[in-house]
Amino acid sequence: MEQALTLHLLISGRVQGVWFRQFTRQQAEAYGVTGYVRNLPNSRVEAVLSGEATAVRQVEAWLHEGPELAQVAEVVSAEVSYKPFESFEVRR
Repeated sequence: MEQALTLHLLISGRVQGVWFRQFTRQQAEAYGVTGYVRNLPNSRVEAVLSGEATAVRQVEAWLHEGPELAQVAEVVSAEVSYKPFESFEVRR
């Protein structure tokens, strides 16, 4: 089995109100990645991605682009202690 990885990401730019959370959930589910995504009060989006390292890195790469209406200015990513999740959810 491939090495497991959990990443904590903060995404800034025009990322709220442009379907960014739904896009993230779709990408995560397509790659079998678990975790969550949510809007932050400071207009950024926070995501935690957990799963096989290759799949997590693929979803991370998608987040640098975002959905069509988004304008991603920056993605800050940090490895954190591995934490398995049951599924991927959009948090409010």
